[in-house]
This record gives sequence, C-alpha cells and structure tokens, in this order.
Amino acid sequence: MNNAEIEQISREIETAFLGRRFGKVFPLSKSSMAIDFYPHNAVYLFVDFDPKNRKTYLIRRRLKVLERSAVHSSPFVIRMRKLLSGRELGAVLNDQDAKVLRLELAPSDQPDELLSLVIQLGGQTPNICIIDSRQNIVAAARDAKDGAVGQKYIVPVEADRADEKIRDLNRRSLSDVLDDESRSSNAENYFQSLAAAARKKINGEIAKQRKLIKNLEGDLAAHGNADDWKRYGDLILANISNIRRDGHSFIVTDFFDPEQPEIAIRIDRNDSPSEAATGFFKRYAKARNGAAAIAKRLETVGKDIEKLDIQKAKLEAAIAAADEDAVSEFLPVKQPEALAGKRKDRADGFKGARKFISSDGLEILVGKKAKDNDFLTFRIAKSLDLWLHAADYPGSHVVVRNPTRKEIPTRTLIEAAQLAAFYSDARDTPKAAVNYTQKKFINKPRRSAPGLVSLSGFKTILVEPSVPTASRS
Repeated sequence: MNNAEIEQISREIETAFLGRRFGKVFPLSKSSMAIDFYPHNAVYLFVDFDPKNRKTYLIRRRLKVLERSAVHSSPFVIRMRKLLSGRELGAVLNDQDAKVLRLELAPSDQPDELLSLVIQLGGQTPNICIIDSRQNIVAAARDAKDGAVGQKYIVPVEADRADEKIRDLNRRSLSDVLDDESRSSNAENYFQSLAAAARKKINGEIAKQRKLIKNLEGDLAAHGNADDWKRYGDLILANISNIRRDGHSFIVTDFFDPEQPEIAIRIDRNDSPSEAATGFFKRYAKARNGAAAIAKRLETVGKDIEKLDIQKAKLEAAIAAADEDAVSEFLPVKQPEALAGKRKDRADGFKGARKFISSDGLEILVGKKAKDNDFLTFRIAKSLDLWLHAADYPGSHVVVRNPTRKEIPTRTLIEAAQLAAFYSDARDTPKAAVNYTQKKFINKPRRSAPGLVSLSGFKTILVEPSVPTASRS
C-alpha cells in the first residue's frame, strides 16, 4: 500500500469506527488480525504486518466465520485486549509520508488516559504496537531493535511519494477493492496448492508403478535365460561319459550346434556332473516360472500406469478449467487427526478378533469371545460396516470393514457369511443361515449378556460353513 491509499483507508476507518469502543480481536495468522468495535456493525479492521503482505483495510464478515478462522492468541494479542478493550476511538491519524496509522483510544470517562494503536506498514520491519501519551512503546507484536517495548516510538522514514496514485475505485470503497483482491489472491493460492498436492499424489503413484516395473525387470534379468539353463543341464547329461573339468567349468561337446564344438560351462567348484545338471534344471524351472509370473505382473502394472495416465490427463483438464471440486476428488478426504488417531489406535490395539482379507481386498474381522464380540461391534465397527452372525446359533460377530462407504461386493458377502457360519455352533451343518446388516442397525439391549444384540433390520443368506479363499491377515 502507498501513502495515498493509507490516507484513504484512514478516512474509511474514521467513518466506520469513530466514537465506537475497542472490542474483540480475532488473530487470523501470525501476522494478521481482525478487530471489532462496539456497537458491532459487521465491519472489522483488518491488519496484516507481514513484510511481504503489509496492508490494512475494512472487511465485512460474519462473526461465526471469523470465530472459525481464528488461531491461538499470541502474547501481544492477549496484551492488546487487556490494554485496549472498552476504550473509545477518538481519532485516526496518518503520519505523513511514513505509512503509519495511529488509532487514539481512551476510556470514555477518562479521555486523558490516552493509548494509541499504531499500525506501521512502512519501514524495513512492519509492525503493530501500542504507545502511551509519552510516545513510549508499551506492547508490540514484533520486538524490533528500533521498536522494543520501553523505547520511544520512532516513525520510519519512507521514500518520496511523488508518483503515488490511488487506483480507480469505480464508486467503491478502497477497503472493498483491497478485500476483493485479497480474497481472489487467497482463493488462487489455495487452488494452486490444491492442484500441486493433487499433481504430487498422482505423479507419486505413477513413479511408484514405474519403479515397480524397473524392479520387476531387474528380477527377470536376475533369473537369467531359462532356455540357457535347460541347455546346459542337457549338455552335461549328454556328455556324462566324457566330460572334463577345467577349474570352475565343465568342458562338453555342444550337440545342439551342427559343428559340435567344445564349450565351457561354468559351475560351482565342487559340483559333480549330476549335481551341476540338477542345479541347472532347477534354475531353468525357477526362471521359466518366474518369467511367467513377472510377465503377468508387468502386464497388470502397465495397465495400472495407463489408468493413472488417464487420471493425470483428467486432473490437468480440471486444473486448466479451474474446477476446484474436480481437483479435490484426486485427494483423499482427511479425517480429523484426533479422531483418526483414536480410531487407528483402537483398531490396532484390539487383539480379540481374527483378521482375514476377502477376495475383493476388504478386511474381515471375526470376534473370538463374547466380550470381544461386543467390543468389535460397538467400538471397532463403523456405522456402514457390514455385520454378520449365524442365525439361531451361538457364534462370533463378523464385521466387514467398509472404508470406501460403498456397497459390499457379493463375493465378499459370501466369504464373510461362510466365516460367520464356520465360527459358530453351525460349523458341522451342511448349510447354515447367516443374518447380515449394516452396523448402524445393531443395538445393545440394556443389562444384556456380553455378545447379545438386537437387530432393527437384516437380511439372511444361506452358505456352507467354511474358511474360504479369503486369506488370513
């Protein structure tokens, strides 16, 4: 802000707050705050003394918005409230050519007990401080060398202001123009940070998959050529009667070559011909099987990278269109840290459940004892998790975790039901009925025994009791 703009802002402050009492202070960051004056009129004085963003003007905000945006009060903010609360604004002074505003405040019944709130936007170190009638600093947001508490306040010297101009306001207040610019800048900065985070996430996933391809290719190279290992094993056996040892090699006739030259096959020093041949055949089998498995894995990873490339193109299109909602979809929804930590600790520390992973990759928890069943159902499970129990038989509570909050796949439902039937007294029956519902429909009757619940709604599935292909976690 230049001096011409600060002069305009001083007149707007005077019009809005003159004769009003200093009220609440809302710290919005380490260097910015909003100050209310009573009687309240939904207008606040905004101050930012960050060296890169120094400015002050009036803002219009809802009280609840400021309360939600406020951060912890600094010692200076606490001191400012104590010194200035209830004081009446008597004058707004602008120190010419210094980019400094002084708000003179005094108790309404003792006008001589003057304190001034000094908003210093000029100089090398912008600051906000409180000075008394003798110009001594009694409190300061930033304890600078030339503005420490207890020292005389010295007005900073600014450069010549000959070229300063106030912008075209188009019949608007300067405060409204500055606030709109600030909001627009903040929104743009937020969007760019959102876009950068989304790019980082998807680029990280692509890099992870490419690294996996590199590792798989390294594993494939380490296996060697399967055909070579088989060929060496066959040649050793074909030359078993006339094979010669030369240090770490066997000298054999290469019957696979039309000219049948002698070649050296490198071996472990103490291997006999039959041991060496067996070793080559094992390496052949391992290389052949490994190559097949790695090829399949490479195909899967390649498809995953293609999908990620498509997602990246969609992200770049959303960024180009400045679509904040679309960009946000590429980032995980953050759970409040305290709640997330509490949930994690509770689940990780619980030892009263068997853990399985379904064919669809979902976690299935099976309670062990009656008290474990209660804890699993009412302390671990969330409202949209799937809950199962063998119908008409005592048994374990079974919970399918549903972190995506989507419908549980049918295959996972069947596998969880098989586990519920197997870990119940219906284990030895050919078929067993299993009740299932979402956890939110499960209730605990008062004074009921551990493990006993009531269901407000459920469905039933008929399955064979077993531990299915779902893998033990």
